[in-house]
Amino acid sequence: MKIGLVEPDELLADLVSFRLELLGHQVVCWQSGSEMLEAVAEAHADCLIVDTYLPDMQGLEAISKVRKSFAMNSLPILTLSIDTDLSLVEQAYRAGTNDYLITPFDPATLQAKCDAMLLQRSHARHR
Repeated sequence: MKIGLVEPDELLADLVSFRLELLGHQVVCWQSGSEMLEAVAEAHADCLIVDTYLPDMQGLEAISKVRKSFAMNSLPILTLSIDTDLSLVEQAYRAGTNDYLITPFDPATLQAKCDAMLLQRSHARHR
């Protein structure tokens, strides 16, 4: 499966990519929301992981823009954030995220959340 990752922190992007690649996934990385929005349709990702804090826009704005795209409205999205504020978590769900993961995180939790989203995507394709 192919996973799109929008993460400006190179170390975190490398860690997430490495973990997901170990699990057999292909990872496409972008460092900004605008990079992702320009390339996401052609990337054919099975899910997205988007950080809340991007250099050019808020991650929730990027998620909302993906959701407004007809072809991307069913794409599973996981939000990464260092922020534990409940109001931000609620905003993420309103923007269209499917799940939320606070960093730092246990790699097994990342794996479980990605597996669940990819399973959801697989079921949606077979309907």
